[in-house]
Amino acid sequence: MKIALIGYGKMGHMIEQIAIARGHEIVCKIDVDNQDDFDSPAFASADVAIEFTNPTAAYSNYLRAFKHNVKVVSGSTGWMTDHKDDVEALTKDGKQTLFWASNFSIGVAIFAAVNKYLAKIMNQFPQYDVEMEETHHIHKLDAPSGTAITLAEDIVDLLDRKDAWKAGVTTWDDGHVDGSTDHKANELLVNSVRHDEVPGIHTITYNSEADQITISHSAHSRQGFALGAVLAAEYTANHTGLLTTTDLFSSLIP
Repeated sequence: MKIALIGYGKMGHMIEQIAIARGHEIVCKIDVDNQDDFDSPAFASADVAIEFTNPTAAYSNYLRAFKHNVKVVSGSTGWMTDHKDDVEALTKDGKQTLFWASNFSIGVAIFAAVNKYLAKIMNQFPQYDVEMEETHHIHKLDAPSGTAITLAEDIVDLLDRKDAWKAGVTTWDDGHVDGSTDHKANELLVNSVRHDEVPGIHTITYNSEADQITISHSAHSRQGFALGAVLAAEYTANHTGLLTTTDLFSSLIP
């Protein structure tokens, strides 16, 4: 496949290495200093663009790719609140293609399935309250993480005693803390930690007076995310519309 990269930071470099190793060609690399290349013949020649930027730029990047009928794989989070309906309309009936995920890791896809299964069980045991904590590197701008939000939304959908999730505190390496742990009983609290260069840890805890049940996923590096993004790009070769990791990993996870 011919692949364009939108965002050429650490993740972009790792995606490039994995894509080339899997026999693909990188035809265009776009970063903050060469935005005009969106309208270049090289970008238009791409079968798919892999986009890892930031919440404020993501939706605009999708539109600029769709202008040239280039499919997009994106791991950027934070854009759905304002633009979900627009993206659904643009991708309806396969007119344009966006494969979006808050996390492309196979391990996280498995963890998400375990999270749903556990929430279904715990719905029968109201004596357990549930909280979540996510930890990422200090460069990550959004909190909670997109993955944490996805996991939290799954819990809220399946646990009758929780109607919504609420961002709690964000604790930084320098000791300062943003936010508050104040929340209502029907809200799932999601706390965040920004520490060093941690690729990502997500921990879900059910706690009662008698005991505690905890599930956790810890990424060792960004390599799993990068591989998943390339696998998603390969998946778009024969699929169109608005796609997710549920589509990609449906053969692995019921």
